[in-house]
Amino acid sequence: MQQSSPTHSPPSPTTPTSSRTTTSTATTTSSNDNDAKAISDLIVSPSSIKITPSQSILSDLLKKDNEEQRPLIQKKKSKDYLTISSNAQATTTSSQQQQQLRQQKQAHGQEQRRKRRSNPKRWIMKNCIKQPINYIPAVILGLLLNLLDAISYGMITFPLNNPIFASFGPDGISMFFVSCIISQLVYSCGGSVFDGGNGRAEKIVSVVGQDNPDVVIPSTVVAFALSSLMTGLAFFLLGALKLGSLIGFFPRHILVGTIGGVGWFLVATGIEVAGRLDKNLVYTIPMFKKIFLDGHTFSLWFSAFAVALLLRLLQARITSPLVVPAFFMLLPVVFYVIVFALHLDVNDVRNQGWIFPLVESNTPFWHFYSYFKLGLVDWKAVAETLPAMLALTFFGVLHVPINVPALGVSTNKDDVDVNRELVAHGISNAVSSLFGTVQNYLVYTNSLLFIRSGGDSRVAGVMLAGATAFLWMIGPWIVGYIPVMVVGSLIFHLGLDLLKEALIDTWRSVHYLEYITICVIIFCMAILGFVEGILVGIIMACIFFVVQNARRSEAIRATYTGDYMRSTVRRLYRQDRFLRKVGTQIQIVKLQGYLFFGTINQVETAIREMLDEHAWDHHPIRFLVLDLQLVQGLDFSAAEAFVRIRRLLKAREVYMVLCNVGRDEEMALRKAGVWVSQAEGDLKCFQHSNEALEWCENELLTTYFEKKPKHLQTLPAPTGTIPATTNKPYSYSDLMASAGSPRHDSISNAIRHVFNETSAPVVHKNTTQPTLLLIQALGEIDHGNTPIEFFHKLSAYFERSTCKRGETLYREGQSSDYLLVLEQGTLRSLMYVVTKEAEVTVETILPGTVVGEMGIFSSNSQIRQSRSLVADTDSVFWKLTRKSFERLCKEDPAMANQFILLALYFSAERLDTMTKYAFHLN
Repeated sequence: MQQSSPTHSPPSPTTPTSSRTTTSTATTTSSNDNDAKAISDLIVSPSSIKITPSQSILSDLLKKDNEEQRPLIQKKKSKDYLTISSNAQATTTSSQQQQQLRQQKQAHGQEQRRKRRSNPKRWIMKNCIKQPINYIPAVILGLLLNLLDAISYGMITFPLNNPIFASFGPDGISMFFVSCIISQLVYSCGGSVFDGGNGRAEKIVSVVGQDNPDVVIPSTVVAFALSSLMTGLAFFLLGALKLGSLIGFFPRHILVGTIGGVGWFLVATGIEVAGRLDKNLVYTIPMFKKIFLDGHTFSLWFSAFAVALLLRLLQARITSPLVVPAFFMLLPVVFYVIVFALHLDVNDVRNQGWIFPLVESNTPFWHFYSYFKLGLVDWKAVAETLPAMLALTFFGVLHVPINVPALGVSTNKDDVDVNRELVAHGISNAVSSLFGTVQNYLVYTNSLLFIRSGGDSRVAGVMLAGATAFLWMIGPWIVGYIPVMVVGSLIFHLGLDLLKEALIDTWRSVHYLEYITICVIIFCMAILGFVEGILVGIIMACIFFVVQNARRSEAIRATYTGDYMRSTVRRLYRQDRFLRKVGTQIQIVKLQGYLFFGTINQVETAIREMLDEHAWDHHPIRFLVLDLQLVQGLDFSAAEAFVRIRRLLKAREVYMVLCNVGRDEEMALRKAGVWVSQAEGDLKCFQHSNEALEWCENELLTTYFEKKPKHLQTLPAPTGTIPATTNKPYSYSDLMASAGSPRHDSISNAIRHVFNETSAPVVHKNTTQPTLLLIQALGEIDHGNTPIEFFHKLSAYFERSTCKRGETLYREGQSSDYLLVLEQGTLRSLMYVVTKEAEVTVETILPGTVVGEMGIFSSNSQIRQSRSLVADTDSVFWKLTRKSFERLCKEDPAMANQFILLALYFSAERLDTMTKYAFHLN
């Protein structure tokens, strides 16, 4: 159905899926006062937001959203002010279900065609006679709703309190009917998936000057048509380009605030129409005196207001959707019964403003087309209304993605395509523009009532369009017999509904910042105007969004130290012990989310606290690893903060280590001047956090070998236990080892403790491989309690092997045939990651460590390797085959058990490291 809107009411954003209409404003430049009101005189049809008697559509959506979030709320009550927003796409089913529905419809259609061919007379009787007769009750109800909407919105399409438009009420009704008929036909003839959808109109009037009505009138009606064309183009492009889902990103609380603003506009318009004011309602003392202290004016508008309150009381007690139509059918009857019962003269009652003026009997139904005199149009005045047109176009576009899915849910239609509905709305509004009338879109409540009352087919929709056309062609004479109270009370009813939906239904349902925004939007729309109110709401939403994200978003996901989070490099036992002692000098900070000016301060503050004198004395650091794996982006302010962080760290002689830096983040950091190249002395950048930790550990181990007591170096270090260091242009090696510094004391104490706590069997000069290698790998694990003879006997079961760089020792999925101890070179353990479709390095195996122990120790010979093993360099290793291990178990079970206990140290370390990576770093 379609409805016109009051002169001062902006569009109302509410109900799910109704087709509504908007019109643009025409302005002239002859009056400065009216220029200022060009936007504030918007007229929007809030009745497009018909609400069910029991509760508003917004309440239903909020209730549904809250029910979906209930399990989360039970765990932790969310205060994020975006949690209430409803998802317009949430009602669609899976693609498989939609396909099943389409197949069912195709099968039903084929069955119907078969029946039509087999028995055409029966088919004609059923579908052309019986079914249309069954639709008559629904058509009568839909026609009544159209008539009520036309009376309320059509009468206020033009500002009747302006002398130029004082007699334009019937023309507004005619324009409403035309747009309603067009939208009804487009939707019912296949444009919409809803067979019985109804359309409604909303109008904007902007009056510029009163001294030249011959220019004002054509300019106004042309502005209406152009606004419809603009809206139709917007709808069509969004649907044709499949962009319907983008509208869902518009903040819902701004939409709700606009609903409340529309509600207030309707209340103000109700006072103007019912009170028969001769000028627009302005917030001045003289106007308030006239409204409240003038007895006649007060009785006119307050009687209509009281009737609207009476209707709301009835709705609270009676939940039937027929209450509103029945009420407004009986109201004129009751009015005239009272008039005749009191023996009042109808003309006197009309002259006192209780009934609308009589319409000239010779005014045809197409009379409004006589206003289209293009030669008299002031195109400059029309152009001045473009901001209002754009605002209402944008506002109207917001409704379809909300209303259409809601109507789909209510009518059990699971194949709703929002983009298809947008295209249909584009066609409907374009055709309305060609016919010189106002905007339209699908109305949720009227459509739902029409469908549920039996009008659930396209035939019923076409019948309703025909009945509305007949009512339109009868002529506007009925207006002269309509009590003003009827129109005024309907406008008040709709306005109160919208205010209730915006202010009462959202109380304690939305975040308090959202509620403040809603109230401010309503206030600004009432005082400043429709467009200004929306702009204020958008600005407030942006400010609150920044504040909320700055307060609630945690830029730092977690912080770790190097003694807790280790790299996946397999090292000698003594080196592991040392790294655990000095690992606190490695500080890992894992960042997350979008880093911007509101959240980067958290990172900067946390780092300053780490570098504070008091914290530094207890916990000095040498490396700060910033992991950006979970960072979704950063703005220029955040990038500049990294520059300041680098300066702070450089002053403390701390390495700044970056890892998992994305391409966009790297570009932002480079532009901000964080680094020029990745080889700078105090700044390092790595692709993965494991590589960053490995580099930090190697730097600490370099100091370990520099400070290692010479008299304790009983065993030569295996070749390749740490990568060879290169001459760095900017090195802290000596600076950080300076005597007396907290970091120097920490490293010295760690070395002393490690060598005091660990010991290895005494090695003779004539000890050969692999005995020497086994002592290096396993001798210190039990603090030197295992005699050298154990390793000498064990070495007899190992055999020497070599491999070239890049050679694969075994692949993932192959059987585990041997355990190996690396003597020289470096090996890499690789795992295939499905999501990356590539192999990634899981571990680095250095000389003096064991790998493959779990496979060889398992009694199941069918166990498969979970990783691939590849030589990173030319390598030498000693391997224990499964056959040799089984022979060891038979010949010397005690030695086998002791060997298993020593070798499982590497498995325990690997499991601990991998577990921490799985549950903490990702």
